[in-house]
Amino acid sequence: MPITFDTRPAAYAVIVQNGKILLPYWSENNQEGWTLPGGGLDLAEHPVDGVIREVFEETGFRVEVAGLLGVDVWSIPAADRMDGAERPLESIRFVYEATVTGGELTDELDGTTTHAAWISLAEVPALNRVSLVDAGLRLWRERPRTRQLGPKLA
Repeated sequence: MPITFDTRPAAYAVIVQNGKILLPYWSENNQEGWTLPGGGLDLAEHPVDGVIREVFEETGFRVEVAGLLGVDVWSIPAADRMDGAERPLESIRFVYEATVTGGELTDELDGTTTHAAWISLAEVPALNRVSLVDAGLRLWRERPRTRQLGPKLA
């Protein structure tokens, strides 16, 4: 019998400029950490449109999407879901490379991120961050032909 689960499509951006990456700080349900700008798609929203909207909401910057870096799939067992749902969740995360074209750094109002900052790539390993940051940076560095991350080599 197939397992039933919920699906959440989302789109995120890797924005690197002058050796720094743009990251918002996520805080929700007693969990927090640095993350990539982006988030869940609205019904019938294309991932490119969604990532442009989400980056603006979370950082105040307008961006141009340069291309798809890859797709990251992440699953959450039902027992670990923050929303109390009784089925597992599969998050399909489209990760794009983007560049800032305008706007100014601002804090998100009434959202799940508290602030955003440009952080040196050298500082990222020491940050309290969600796994999506590492996945996004691997896609940005490795640029896999299949747009899928392979096993992480030692």
